[in-house]
Amino acid sequence: MKRITLALLSVLLISTALVAQTRKRSTTTKPKTTTSATQSVAAAKTAGATRVADQIKLLTRFIYLLGGAASNIASVDESIRRNQAPPDAAQRNEAAKAQVRTGIQGFREGLDKLEIDFRATPELQPYYIKLAGVAAGAADAEQKAAANQFDPAARSLLQVVNRLSDVLALM
Repeated sequence: MKRITLALLSVLLISTALVAQTRKRSTTTKPKTTTSATQSVAAAKTAGATRVADQIKLLTRFIYLLGGAASNIASVDESIRRNQAPPDAAQRNEAAKAQVRTGIQGFREGLDKLEIDFRATPELQPYYIKLAGVAAGAADAEQKAAANQFDPAARSLLQVVNRLSDVLALM
């Protein structure tokens, strides 16, 4: 009886061991794949960041040049007021003022378009909240330039650059 029990036990153990050995043991690792949706989000985000960076570059260059132009305009205005300026100085000064106003108007239009694009693009909408209002800052600068207040207009544009920089840092 011991032998039969021992034989049955060993057959049972051997069959269990065979079943256990035939069982596949594998670890499945899912390969990391980037989907087209992830790629389109990244592409939209990169394109948006590039546009913001381009606006920052253009605005800072314009503000740098505006500083010199504003001081020249102010000195010519003072000379005209004292009747010490040549006759064509007033015309050249008005042309310079018009050029500055046109430049600021162009920036406002570009920033309006940037805001619209961020609001309309689903991938960029999270950044729109921080971007909203930059066109209004440029419009403020445009109004100040229309009133011949070029230094305050430049300060308004600096605030726009600061806001754009904040958006770029988030992206």
